[in-house]
Amino acid sequence: MCGIAGIVALNAAAASPSREALMRMVGALAHRGPDERGLYRDKRAGLAHARLSVVDLSSGQQPLADTGDTTWIVFNGEIFNYVELREKLIALGHRFRTRSDTEVALHAYRAWGEAAFERMNGQWAIAIWDSIAGRLVLSRDRFGICPLHFCEHAGRLYFASEVKAIFAADPTIPRAFDPAGLDQTFTLWTIVPPQGVFQGIHELVPGHVRIYQDGTVREQVFWQPSYPENGGALQDEFTGSCDDAVDRVRGALEAATALRMVRADVPVGCYLSGGLDSSLVATLGRRFAGRRFQTFSLRFADAEYDETRFQRLVAEATGSEHHEVVVSRGDIAAIFPDVIYHTERPILRTAPAPLFLLSRLVRERGIKVVLTGEGADEMFAGYDLFREAKVRRFWGRQPASTRRPRLLERLYPYLTRSPVQQQAMARQFFGRGIEAYDAPGFAHDTRWRSTGAIKRLFSADLRADSQRRDAVSELLGRLPAAFSRWSPLAQDQYLEVQTLMSGYLLSSQGDRMLMAHSVEGRFPFLDDELVRLANSLPPSYKLRVLDEKHVLKRVAEPIVPSEIVTRKKQPFRAPNALCFVADDAPEYIREALSETAIRKANVFDPASVTRLLGKCQARTGDGDLSNADNMALVGVLSTQILHQQFVASCPSATHVRGLSVDIDREHREERLHVA
Repeated sequence: MCGIAGIVALNAAAASPSREALMRMVGALAHRGPDERGLYRDKRAGLAHARLSVVDLSSGQQPLADTGDTTWIVFNGEIFNYVELREKLIALGHRFRTRSDTEVALHAYRAWGEAAFERMNGQWAIAIWDSIAGRLVLSRDRFGICPLHFCEHAGRLYFASEVKAIFAADPTIPRAFDPAGLDQTFTLWTIVPPQGVFQGIHELVPGHVRIYQDGTVREQVFWQPSYPENGGALQDEFTGSCDDAVDRVRGALEAATALRMVRADVPVGCYLSGGLDSSLVATLGRRFAGRRFQTFSLRFADAEYDETRFQRLVAEATGSEHHEVVVSRGDIAAIFPDVIYHTERPILRTAPAPLFLLSRLVRERGIKVVLTGEGADEMFAGYDLFREAKVRRFWGRQPASTRRPRLLERLYPYLTRSPVQQQAMARQFFGRGIEAYDAPGFAHDTRWRSTGAIKRLFSADLRADSQRRDAVSELLGRLPAAFSRWSPLAQDQYLEVQTLMSGYLLSSQGDRMLMAHSVEGRFPFLDDELVRLANSLPPSYKLRVLDEKHVLKRVAEPIVPSEIVTRKKQPFRAPNALCFVADDAPEYIREALSETAIRKANVFDPASVTRLLGKCQARTGDGDLSNADNMALVGVLSTQILHQQFVASCPSATHVRGLSVDIDREHREERLHVA
């Protein structure tokens, strides 16, 4: 993974991109690419790159040109099938100067145009500048693993892996929150691209290509999830037995893991949470790791969140060189501002903070790349949300039943304050709206409703704006035409992928925490072939009655310790609001939540925040905070920190010295330095 950035003049009146602005952009991305930096500039466009060297360490420096030196690319990510694509391109007559997947991506575009991205199996954010045609092409991978932001300002297009680079490029770019982005965040847990958190700054939609040329812009989809349709057939729909599915999934997962282990010129490690998904990936990854295989785990000082016993069980079974970091509430509070600086958006949980510390440990141990189990729950129906929806739909068909809602008691066993503990309250909460059990978004409405309650804390201005919006209706209004013909489980999976997985898990908990310490994450469960297979499986193979990830458990049974396969699902969690209300809490918390700071940001109502903070402080002894209060305090604090870092002040950029690639055609200077 790397950092990419650029500036393109969209009309003749706009000035050429300055060298200084490009240097500031690449400096703001220094953490994403500490190994090398590069720059290309002509009269219309400037491209900048910060490199984390993983493939083809000796060459492949960026920006990189085609053989005619007319088309240039900056690339963040990995194309895991680049070897196979390279062979096809050579057969078509293409000649290569490096062994990098970056050059393959560029030649693939030259050969197949925008259709090239459909052929790529990987994770990427790409910018391609055709200096002859005056065309800029931006592309982002299917799930948005790699970030890509863009902003049009004063006749120029600015794009970058992170917002801080765009702000660093031009101090005249307005810095303000976008009310629509905040409304989405405090409803859906995340923004949904192209919506951004900051005014005027958007995210490229995953699976999309955006093209600028001759003063026009167009955007098209090259991929979106698809599932078998009622009364119809998916092109690659799986028609075999469950036993057949187990064999197919095992083979696809082995291939996906192997690709992510061997397509690297540096050692690859693995995160190990102690759950089924990371345990399965670690077990398969060990086969391709050579003599030394390193695994990394989080431990918690709070026993409620700790999974040490299961992590060590898998580490012992795989024979890995295992590393651990113990995280306390104080640790989370201490590094929370750094976490928000890298998420670049409000968050409602502290879970990214421990992962920030884990990626630091990975880097300290000399590892640049790790495998993770992310994506398995979305592809194979692992969350309680999917089970909850199945129970609620079952209940909704007979809403007067007293026995059907008892199935709710089988959900959320890992929560201290489980929403199903008190039957009367649980029936009232989960029973709301069950008559609409076949409506789009039914599975998610309980989460969205709970999260949306935080908006009661909004300032009068933002609350009035929010009342004119409906983030849920906007999301559901953009559903694919085939959505209604998918199974209920497929509908639930699609929405989970489009919202929480892409915008939060792969971003705030994924890329941003990994790249904060220059570590690349790879996700076997999001392999193109494996995803296509998983989406084609019958719902009952994934969620059998209330047994989540049924087919995946059967894949794991012969190779993963039985204690891991049979344990109850426990999602990754961390201490939340209580991290920030201890007597010895860092001073920045008091300042961020002060009446002065709250009024300055004008996102929240000062009196409401004061009451919330007092309520949380009063419960520090028993630790019995509701889910709503936990989300609210973390959401308020993260937003306030974000305002201070990105709105009230401009993010600073590291001063860059020395470029591996320095092509400045604006002044007819060309320098290529290869270490």
